[in-house]
Amino acid sequence: MDIITSQSVSAIKYEATVQENGRIELSVPFAPGKRVVIFVLQTQEENDMFADLTHAATSSTTFWDNPFDDEDWNNA
Repeated sequence: MDIITSQSVSAIKYEATVQENGRIELSVPFAPGKRVVIFVLQTQEENDMFADLTHAATSSTTFWDNPFDDEDWNNA
């Protein structure tokens, strides 16, 4: 069985714009040679920020109109 150890890590958030040739340059507060792990997430466009919430709010509620479910809940 492997033993898994955890260690505390610091997280720093940067927002950057991708330059020509897909380059991103950041100045970080770490010593040269320090190993880091980088996660890159693409942000949603401003007009799409609430698209999933809007879709959920306008989606059908017929799933909840179920006589078997109603009977179970009414007798709970």
